[in-house]
Amino acid sequence: MASGAATRSATVVPFGPSSPRPSLGHRGDRVLQACFPASPLNPVTGDYTEGLVEDVGNAVFRGAGGPGDSVTNINVSNGVVNDGGYFFGSYDLNFSDAPDLGDVEAGGEGLPAGAYVPNPTSPGPGSVNPFDKPIYTGPPIIPTPQYGSGIGALASPSDTSPGVSSGRLHDYIKGRSYAGSDGR
Repeated sequence: MASGAATRSATVVPFGPSSPRPSLGHRGDRVLQACFPASPLNPVTGDYTEGLVEDVGNAVFRGAGGPGDSVTNINVSNGVVNDGGYFFGSYDLNFSDAPDLGDVEAGGEGLPAGAYVPNPTSPGPGSVNPFDKPIYTGPPIIPTPQYGSGIGALASPSDTSPGVSSGRLHDYIKGRSYAGSDGR
């Protein structure tokens, strides 16, 4: 575990003989087993362990190569979440397509003035269409570092994404996205 990392665990009350019948304030394990026979919590059919939960969490975060990658109903494979088009479609938690801000095309006709600066020009009288904006020809707009902590506002997502996506459960560091992301 990384220095300064915090660990928190949630507990799940296991099935057991302590509550064979439901009553006020108590669940009925036999009833739950009958209602949800395929539940991973079911001690007869399930394989719910703390290790499996951690593997599933890491699989969801980035495709960790553990048993969690083979859990079919979480719709994650190698860190790519696929919700079947319900909301996002596919979303890569490893950020493999993160942009390199050094490759941003600047100009007019809806393009930014630079990687960190929108085009400040006006589209002209009577137009609100950003594609009518001319190329910015004023003095260079120099981006400045922002207030706060970290490696700076001028870091490119293509440079920071590998560090962000390398995180695993229990490896988080308070105040940082990943080791070194605070500029130290």
